[in-house]
Amino acid sequence: MSIKEIAKRANVSPATVSRVLNNPDYNCSSPEVRERIRKAAMELNYVPNEAARRLKQGKNEKTEKTYYINVLITRTDGANVDPFFDALLRVIETEIHRSNCILSNIWYRSIFSDDKRCARESIKTIVEQMQQEAVQKADGLIVIGKCNKEALLEMKQHYHSVVCVNRNATSGITDEVVCDGRKIAQMAVEYLIGLGHQKIGYVGACGTNARYQGYLQTLREHDIEVEPEFIMKTRQTEVEGFKMMERLLESEERPTAIYCANDISAVGMLKCMANNKKCGYTPSIIGNDDIEAAQDTKPMLTTVRLPRDEMGKFAMYLLLDHLRGGHRSAVKMELEGQLLIRNSCIRVNDSSWSDYCI
Repeated sequence: MSIKEIAKRANVSPATVSRVLNNPDYNCSSPEVRERIRKAAMELNYVPNEAARRLKQGKNEKTEKTYYINVLITRTDGANVDPFFDALLRVIETEIHRSNCILSNIWYRSIFSDDKRCARESIKTIVEQMQQEAVQKADGLIVIGKCNKEALLEMKQHYHSVVCVNRNATSGITDEVVCDGRKIAQMAVEYLIGLGHQKIGYVGACGTNARYQGYLQTLREHDIEVEPEFIMKTRQTEVEGFKMMERLLESEERPTAIYCANDISAVGMLKCMANNKKCGYTPSIIGNDDIEAAQDTKPMLTTVRLPRDEMGKFAMYLLLDHLRGGHRSAVKMELEGQLLIRNSCIRVNDSSWSDYCI
C-alpha cells in the first residue's frame, strides 16, 4: 500500500502522510489531519516498516517503552481445543515478543462469548478476579474470539488499549481485526452451488452466528429451499463433527454437500466416513479456517482460508499504535478469506469418487 494512495484518501500531500506515519510525535499538522491520515492508513491495511522508521529517527529497541500485554481467549476454557485459535495465539505471541513487549497473562474464559451466561453472572466480578490473578498490571489486552459487549466495556476500564480478533465483527467499541463470517460462508456455499448441489447441509453454531446467517442468506439468494433436517446445531469440535456424520448415516434424507463452520468439525466428519465406507454415503464437505489437519485428510479438505498471520500482526499493530498515542477512535480492520480448492468436493451425482481414508 503506497503513501500516495493514503494521501489521496486523506486529502493531503504525500509528504504530510510520510511525516505523520514515520513520526508519531509529529505536531506540525493539526490533530484532525493526523487522525484522518492514520484512519486512512488503517482502512487501507497499511503497516509501516518499524525498523526503517526507528533507523531514520536514530532510535533503537532499548529506547522504546516496554508494554505488558494480556491475551484472553473466549472460544474455549482450555488450550488445544480449537486448532485455529491455538495457531492464532501463537502468531500473537510471536508478534508480542518481536515488538519487544512482554506477554503477561493468557486466560481462557468461554463465558465471555456467551451472552446468556454473561447476563446471569457478575461480569464485573469475573473481570476484577482476573486482574487480581495477574502478576503484573498490563497496558493492553488482545481478545481472541467473540466477546460480550458489556464484558468488553468492563475490560476497557482496566487497560489503555483493547483489540479484538475474531471471525466475526464485535461491537465496534474497541479496535478489531475481523474476517467476516457471512462472507466466508457465502464463499463456501456458493462454491458448492457452483458444483450443482441443491441439498446443502450446515454443521456448527446457529442463531445469530455470522457463518450460519451467511449460509442461510446464500441459499435464499439462489432460491434454494432451506431444509431444517440438514441443519445440525452443535459445538464445533472434531468429536461433534464425528457424531453429526453418524447421525446423517442413520437418516433417510441426506444432503449431497455439507458446509462446516470450521475445519475441525469437517475433519471429524471425514473420519466418521472413513470408518463407514460400506455405507456408500460420500457428500462433498467444505470447511473454513485452513488448519494444518485440513491437509492431512484424504481427500484433502477444501476450505476457506482465514488470513491467520495477518490477523495476528494487525492486531498487535493496532494495539501498539493506540498505546503509543496514535489513533484515538475505534478502528475496524477487515481481512478477506480465500477459497482453497482441494479434493473433498465434487460435482453433484459424481459417482467416481468414494474413497475416504484418514
